[in-house]
Formats: sequence, C-alpha cells, structure tokens
Amino acid sequence: MFLPLLLATSASAAPLDLPALIECRRDVAAHAALAPLLADPLKAVASGLQPLPQGNRFLSEYRLAQPITVFGTRTDRVAMAGASIMAILDEADPRPLARRLGLETGYDQDGKFMAGRELVSRDVTDPTTGEAQIESIILSVSTVASHPGRTLAGCTYSLDLPEAPASRPELAPPPITGPGSGGR
Repeated sequence: MFLPLLLATSASAAPLDLPALIECRRDVAAHAALAPLLADPLKAVASGLQPLPQGNRFLSEYRLAQPITVFGTRTDRVAMAGASIMAILDEADPRPLARRLGLETGYDQDGKFMAGRELVSRDVTDPTTGEAQIESIILSVSTVASHPGRTLAGCTYSLDLPEAPASRPELAPPPITGPGSGGR
C-alpha cells in the first residue's frame, strides 16, 4: 500500500509528511529520516517515490504515486538537492509565489530566479556528543534551467557548527622578536 502523503519509514519511526517537509513545517531530524529511504530505490518505490532520470546532476527527482498539495498547488514531482527538498510546480513565473510567501529576492536576472527566507535559526545540542550546533530552516523558491516553465519551491534543513569566536587582539600572542624576525 502506498502512503503518498505520509511515508512510513518504519513501524517505530514517525511517518514523513512530504508536504510539511517541503513547506518547512518540520525540523532537521524529520528531514534526515528521508536519507535512508531515498538511498534504497526499492524502499523509495515501495513508499510511493519513483526515481526519475536525472536531467540535472544536482537534483534527484521523483514522481509521486499520488499527487500532493504544497503552497496551494498540486504536484506529483519532488526533487532533492543536498539538504533541500522541493516540489516541482507547473508555474512558469516564480515571483507571485515568492511574494505570497514573503520571500526576499536574492537573484532575478538572465532567466534565473532565487528567493528565500530563513524561518528558523536556533541553537541546539547534539544529544549523543553534547556538541553545540545551529539548526537552520530556509524556505525558498527558484527556477532552474533544467526545468523550463517550472518553479521549484521547498525547504532546506541544516545543522551547522557555530562560528569560532574571532580572536581578540588582547589575547593574541606577543609578536616574535629576535634575530631574523625583523624585530629590534
């Protein structure tokens, strides 16, 4: 039995809600549960995701056994690119959707459009290592040359390490002086 809207990953795991993932209504952990499913083409097909030939080396594209509705539009295609999951929408102009979602245009030239907005940026701690991380969730709308007349809309989920604090001058080691160092 196909579960087009909720993809079950295992009996003990929570189901994956594709529309919620695409619309940035989930978290990094929910997005990470996609990886094992998509790594095995048989599991993907059994869950209603049919892998399609790659027309773009940066996107893995899937046809859904049953269409889903995201951002008010029905689609039967989704794409994955790194930490992003996107719906492929039959909308030639991405600008109306970007405006409706309140996204900031980052690029709009030469037939290429990209807009986005960070919805979540929060400090989290890895439960196994205790390491501090930053969870980031970014909603975006874009076009891509490999899909003319279509709009890609979805979410990027990432965990990043916090930036190391910039070294403060008062903590910097004293300059080396002596023969050959240019010192006095």
